[in-house]
Amino acid sequence: SAEMLRGKRVIVTGASSGIGEQMAYHLARMETHLLLTARTEAKLQKVVERCLELGAASAHYISGSMEDPSLPEVVVREAENTWGGLDMLILNHIGYSSFNYFDGDVGQVRRLMETNFLSYVAMTTAALPMLKESGGSIVVVSSTAGKIGSPFIAPYSATKFALDGFFSSLRHEFIMDKVNVSITLCILGYINTESAVRAVSHVIRDKPAPKEECALEIIKAGALRQRELHYPPWVVSTAVLLRDIAPEFLDSSIRNSYHVENLKK
Repeated sequence: SAEMLRGKRVIVTGASSGIGEQMAYHLARMETHLLLTARTEAKLQKVVERCLELGAASAHYISGSMEDPSLPEVVVREAENTWGGLDMLILNHIGYSSFNYFDGDVGQVRRLMETNFLSYVAMTTAALPMLKESGGSIVVVSSTAGKIGSPFIAPYSATKFALDGFFSSLRHEFIMDKVNVSITLCILGYINTESAVRAVSHVIRDKPAPKEECALEIIKAGALRQRELHYPPWVVSTAVLLRDIAPEFLDSSIRNSYHVENLKK
């Protein structure tokens, strides 16, 4: 897929750390044109520098929070002004959410819906004319929490379920309307990003999977226009299968995998 992507124009959101940062480096090695976005400007500058060292055809950034409803349009317009087109839209950013019992903060759920879901819809809508023109791809980074309910992440899980509903519906429409734009939904398990490890390592027994490999698998799945990626494959696919054939068993094994006593209530 490295050959397939050379010279392609790619937007990556949430690109200043974690999986987004690793995707940017892989894409840079594949000699793509990159437009990166995230909240922290200082981090983005460093990532862009590194991308240019690694061989990106070009790399620049826009910093800002996706809680701001005008940012998606700004980012997409930047791609249009710079490249006159777009080949791949990788939606990967998330807002901060706590890992704990749901405390009834509806405002937090609303903010998270804006960042984790509505901005994905807005970015897609803004980028669609260019993606239709190039026969491009949309890559949506989601989570097992968007397929299976888990404790302590109710607002986050809600936003990820919403992504599945929206983009799976949209995929049907594209196929029925003969729109040559692929949609790849990435269902990720526990990955060793700083933010994930910081949030859950004291409560979850599992070992996290490597973010570098995860990032590469996401890019490959997008380039090959796969419908869905499960990573780590065995863990995620098993969970999704159990959800349908043995839901009670899955639920109790999920509950048993937490050290609840380590939660700071």
